[in-house]
Amino acid sequence: MKIVILGCGKVGKTILEQLVVEGHDLSVIDRQEDLIKRIGKTYDVNVHYGDGASRKVQIEAGVDSADMFIAVTDSDELNLLCCMIAKKTANCKTIARVRNPIYNDEIMFLKEEIGLSMVINPEYAAAKEIARILRFPSAIKIDTFSKGKVEMLEFKIIPGSPLCDLCLSDMSKKIKGQVLVCTVQRGNNVFIPNGNFILKEKDLISIVASHENSKQFFKNIGLNTHQVKDVMIVGGGRIAHYLSKDLLSAGIKIIVIEKDEKRQKELEKLLGDTGRFNVLQGDATNQEVLIEEGIDYCSAFVSLTGIDEANIFLSLFAKSRTDAKVITKINRISFDDIVENFDLGSIIYPKFITAEYIVSYVRALQNGMGSNVETMYRILNQKAEALEFKIQPGSPVIGIPLEKLDTKDNVLIACIIRGIDVIFPNGSSVILEKDYVIVVTTLLSGFKDIKDIIKG
Repeated sequence: MKIVILGCGKVGKTILEQLVVEGHDLSVIDRQEDLIKRIGKTYDVNVHYGDGASRKVQIEAGVDSADMFIAVTDSDELNLLCCMIAKKTANCKTIARVRNPIYNDEIMFLKEEIGLSMVINPEYAAAKEIARILRFPSAIKIDTFSKGKVEMLEFKIIPGSPLCDLCLSDMSKKIKGQVLVCTVQRGNNVFIPNGNFILKEKDLISIVASHENSKQFFKNIGLNTHQVKDVMIVGGGRIAHYLSKDLLSAGIKIIVIEKDEKRQKELEKLLGDTGRFNVLQGDATNQEVLIEEGIDYCSAFVSLTGIDEANIFLSLFAKSRTDAKVITKINRISFDDIVENFDLGSIIYPKFITAEYIVSYVRALQNGMGSNVETMYRILNQKAEALEFKIQPGSPVIGIPLEKLDTKDNVLIACIIRGIDVIFPNGSSVILEKDYVIVVTTLLSGFKDIKDIIKG
């Protein structure tokens, strides 16, 4: 597809990086000349220096022949205006990043009146991801397939876990619960394990299962499956606003600590006095503030300040004092391998969540252009990929036992969804037309069709 991206900040650059892997024809616009020059030297994309609100600049970037225009600058209003110009110029699909909570209740109106194909709010998406984790706190990350029929959960094997030193071929006998271990990250290495693989303490693993079976599996290995009862949030920005609103609706008690008094009062006014929500003005980098407000007794701790380093140290402090579920927001720090070595609980990267939403939309759009990817997630700290394919008539994988299917290395057919049935396949299993198939791979090669998993 031919795609024009406006804005090369952290979100735009992350989207660009993932779409480059997908093999799209990309043009990028930004009004920071030094930045656009670096992008041009680093990636195989067309770069254009200028103001994206100019129709002339958009046409120079090729919007008049583009399939899609993505606006992800720091200005909501600029993104909306540029999408409207692109839509009028080319009638292409348009995606706008819109962050202000004022617009959140008007998304449908904006989509209809401006002709937007998609509106993405990184803070809202991050808040939904955090809320999902807090409802199942033993998981580090939770992704869903086939409208919730199947879940993929990531978690770390803790000391003393019955999974320690367990051979995968023995797992179903020793630990009841129908699940499949898809991937294992050990240090910087990621494996798609076979039956002889032995799990170790501190392994980060991903499993697929139905919701009921995943809950039972977690219970059987001694991990908590109940949502948290109360949450301490540090930082009262947009994510905290959206998250608090979501958690309050679930009956969870919340305390927010915000350094800026003006923002503290704004948040208090936005969410009101429910008896279960308390927003305090204070500097959470002062340990005494956290101790005084009850960090030692909270069920969950979420660090959402605008400074990555502060979030890391706050989470490390929480880990040192409590067994609470800890969630850490990281926005800018790119030393992923170093960050992963810290015990920060669940790490939330809003830029990756945003990119994942947009890449998933692009792939869904391609369904009418020869692709059959329904859902896509990056897992294990962006080191592996899980894709859901819908099997179309005439697919070369239909009717062939999986043991005779010559799939590429580092590819696993993890699950087959057939109607209401969730099937964890073995060598004799076959894929049928209209099935949904979940594939896990460490190749990150931008599969667009189920046939892409076959060698040759």
